[in-house]
Amino acid sequence: MQTRFKTNIMIAAVVAVCALAVQANAECGDISRLRFGVSLQRQSWNGSQFGPGALLLASASGEPIVGFWRVTFTSEGTTGIPDGTIIDQAFAQWHSDGTEIMNSSRPPVTQSFCLGVWKKVGGLHYKLNHFAVSFDPQSNLVGPANIREEVALDPKGNSFGGTFTIDQFDTAGNTLIHITGTITGSRITADSPASIAF
Repeated sequence: MQTRFKTNIMIAAVVAVCALAVQANAECGDISRLRFGVSLQRQSWNGSQFGPGALLLASASGEPIVGFWRVTFTSEGTTGIPDGTIIDQAFAQWHSDGTEIMNSSRPPVTQSFCLGVWKKVGGLHYKLNHFAVSFDPQSNLVGPANIREEVALDPKGNSFGGTFTIDQFDTAGNTLIHITGTITGSRITADSPASIAF
């Protein structure tokens, strides 16, 4: 009797899991629920909302700036740095959720990664604001560095150009250096060459 009861429970559980799998599969391919812009949408099942563990559907922003870039920062000759000096070369990833990460060519001990947020300001024009925590070559904390970019994407979406500012602050928030210049970016794709020179 007890074995038959356990078997019935197991069969009921398998049927319930199969029913949920069919429902989930039906919704995964339903692109009518996707919306443009960064969004999270709560899904319902049998007319009721899921609780805190709800399944969320994220849609891509659709912005052409999203992707992987090789970028070069060049000085305008401000703050005693000669005009045309390459300040930094880096790899940057612009994400569809409005965030960005950059891997700089700076020595890792001084901080080679920074994180940012971006927004579209019109047409193919974008504004980026990101920060890094900077250290000196002896691993002593210097303070936050703020890099701001305003860039325009070319109509084909393969490159961009614009301006940047870099402000290095000490731990008290005092400006140590202010650099201005131009930035260029070229898109890296799955078919880009294996060797990309700096």
